[in-house]
Amino acid sequence: MTSNSQRRVLLAKPRGYCAGVDRAVQTVEIALEKYGAPIYVRKQIVHNVHVVKTLEERGAIFVDETEEVPEGAIVVFSAHGVAPVVHEEAEGLSLRTIDATCPLVTKVHKEAVRFAKDDYDILLIGHEGHEEVIGTTGEAPDHIHLVDGPDDVANVEVRDPDKVAWLSQTTLSVDETIATVEKLRERFPNLMDPPSDDICYATQNRQVAVKEMAAQAQLVIVVGSTNSSNSVRLVEVAKEHGADDAHLVDYAEQIDESWLDGVGTVGVTSGASVPDELVQGVLAWLAERGYGDVQEIESVPESMRFALPHELRKDLRTPLPITPVG
Repeated sequence: MTSNSQRRVLLAKPRGYCAGVDRAVQTVEIALEKYGAPIYVRKQIVHNVHVVKTLEERGAIFVDETEEVPEGAIVVFSAHGVAPVVHEEAEGLSLRTIDATCPLVTKVHKEAVRFAKDDYDILLIGHEGHEEVIGTTGEAPDHIHLVDGPDDVANVEVRDPDKVAWLSQTTLSVDETIATVEKLRERFPNLMDPPSDDICYATQNRQVAVKEMAAQAQLVIVVGSTNSSNSVRLVEVAKEHGADDAHLVDYAEQIDESWLDGVGTVGVTSGASVPDELVQGVLAWLAERGYGDVQEIESVPESMRFALPHELRKDLRTPLPITPVG
């Protein structure tokens, strides 16, 4: 261990909740207050075990498929978005739906629909099986081809190499996405770009902060869950930009004290679906071990906010009907 005078923590800013996650979590919380439990949620509302557990304790029931929701019940769609067929399934079960899809994911869905309408082959950069990729693909299944990183570019087959466009999952590594697009452009020189960058502003900002921090830290601790794509990317980015070691933890209790051997500077950040109380728990754990000097590194100011889903806003403006008694 290093001496206490040499120990410090660099705390990344921005970190934690992005606007889309904040909106999605608030949606479930307010729905529980407005309508009462249970409120059904299709898939994890966001990819964080603590958030899901906390909402379950308040009366949210998480399901994998729409058919698991009782007919006529209220169901919230997660921040990652769903395919049109899911809306059709919900309608068939007479479900009351609240769509908490992140507006930035909705933007990608609309881009997919537009490119498909113009009969482009759409190369969707993303990870197979991720809920966001499944939802986007569902918008234009006959036009979309998944490209899972630069090494997958050689496997791409299209109808017309001069009529190809690319889109991406919003939570990817910025650097890997750029590398994938460059390789795609080598194969398809007339590759069409989306109207604006698909990588979420929060994903980019958190990666920028980690790059700056990793250059000064021997160890980086990322608070987040293993199924959170943007959290996993932060660990990779930290290792690629100077940190000797980097780990992903859900809670402070998961930190291995041996990680601190010989470490003077610890970097701390969190994924976009992580409440700040979990970061504070990590800081407290580190302070107990001599890392009480915390310096915040702000790389990009962040002030984005999203309105609640329109279905919920409409009901918040309208009082619930009073059921007569007797």
